[in-house]
Amino acid sequence: MASTTAMQYLNPNGASVQGRAAMHFSMSGAKGLMNVLRTNLGPMGTMKMLVGGAGQIKMTKDGSVLLGEMQIQHPTAALIARAATAMDDETGDGTTSTVIMIGEALAHADELMAEGIHPRTIAEGFDKAATEAIKFLDTRKLPLTPENEREMLDTIAKSSLSTKIQAELVDNLAAGLVDAILTIRKPDEQIDLHMVEVMHMKHKLGSETQFIPGLVLDHGGRHPEMPKYIENCYILACNVSLEYEKSELNSGFYYKTAEQKEKMANAERKTVDDRCHAIVELKNKICPEGSDKHLVVINQKGIDPLSLDILARNGILGLRRAKRRNMERIALCCGGECVNHFDDLNESVLGYAGKVHEHVLGEEKYTFIEDPKTPMSGTILIKGPNEHTIAQIKEAVRDGLRAVRNAIEDGCVVAGAGDFESAAKVHLDHFADSSEVKNQLTPCIKAFGDALMGVPKVLAESAAEGGAAPALRHTLLRHQREAYGTESRFGLDLDAGCVTDPVAAGVVDNFRVKRQQLEATAVIATQLLLIDEVIKAGGRGAKE
Repeated sequence: MASTTAMQYLNPNGASVQGRAAMHFSMSGAKGLMNVLRTNLGPMGTMKMLVGGAGQIKMTKDGSVLLGEMQIQHPTAALIARAATAMDDETGDGTTSTVIMIGEALAHADELMAEGIHPRTIAEGFDKAATEAIKFLDTRKLPLTPENEREMLDTIAKSSLSTKIQAELVDNLAAGLVDAILTIRKPDEQIDLHMVEVMHMKHKLGSETQFIPGLVLDHGGRHPEMPKYIENCYILACNVSLEYEKSELNSGFYYKTAEQKEKMANAERKTVDDRCHAIVELKNKICPEGSDKHLVVINQKGIDPLSLDILARNGILGLRRAKRRNMERIALCCGGECVNHFDDLNESVLGYAGKVHEHVLGEEKYTFIEDPKTPMSGTILIKGPNEHTIAQIKEAVRDGLRAVRNAIEDGCVVAGAGDFESAAKVHLDHFADSSEVKNQLTPCIKAFGDALMGVPKVLAESAAEGGAAPALRHTLLRHQREAYGTESRFGLDLDAGCVTDPVAAGVVDNFRVKRQQLEATAVIATQLLLIDEVIKAGGRGAKE
């Protein structure tokens, strides 16, 4: 009562909720958000339809997309959503699972508080349980070795994609994602995902999405006489203006005869023409008449019609207004370097590609640069018959690339399909009954283990109906208890509705995703448990 009175003194327009009601307020938001997302979990999860204010429709089962685009007004739910999406931005996965685990943790904490256990004791127990679960996670790692690396990376890519797109698209796309990451990987350096260009074409079917160890540019030649398909190509990447530029100050010139006008016009064009002739001279030097070699000019700045005509008459393919982000990729993919002037232009600055060709799709032009010698960059070309399919595949590609990168940087993976969560539940039960734990923390640690079982619980519900889901969950726990202390692994086979070895079934997860899920669940749940008052301040009122 004193707190409410104090709040009214501070701000008569404010409102507050205290004590048990404040805890119930926080828990209701977490449980509500969990119930919204839980049906989306796993490869057999359902989808949600988002409808915008102007009637836009978007269908997705990606937890990060849902949390980012839903209008969440409950402060606790908004806090959990921001934390989960921040984790997804870094790791590319685990959003839905994190929300479920936080919701389950708070639900079990509510039961403990109903039994008279203080929130501070529950928070201490959750922290201790999370620390022990992270230690246990280190014992469940499956290391990547040179012999099994490719197989494990294919498996982690398939596991990530299978929860977001149709099964028939998974195998082909997973192989392309692994090829993309292995292409841009450099020894002893972090993997830069920006070196993978993601392009899309509204064309044919989603199953024709592919990885191209080269570049796809979303524009083509601007002159009708430029070649459309060439092989054995030297690539000149430059950031040099090849167009007439007006002076910054207003100026004019006067002439008396046509000869004077022509002479002045030629002098004005001379700088640009000299640059074009420098390119032509380089082309004649490296591609003598009768050879099968060609030159391609990719310019970040403009190329005017007269310059395009000079290049076309000499058999040079010129692309203008290339995106800045592609200039670095061109150097990494084809070799050479991007030049800012044409002084002393020579062969050392040129890259190489086996073939360059143009693809016209309606009014859009695409230029494919393929077969470079030592590609360090590449393009994932997404195809689909409509915007919905393309958007779905693009979201899956984003998460799949991060999953493969995480596996390489971690040097390991962990078994999926609920194996770690159920094994951690059994381990925490043993740990809670050990002499290392205070008696008052035992039920709190076991409750955290029960919260981890929220993920296998939802997976079982999506694979079985009615009373079969609890039976399947208990069967999983029984196998884990019998195999406790061994290296055996047990997960849920959602197709057959039984317990199986997830590694043999090709279901694995990222180590860092599991670790961050445990940390996020413990931190957010304990912080929400310690809230004893929720204050909503009103406006300042009329100015005096």
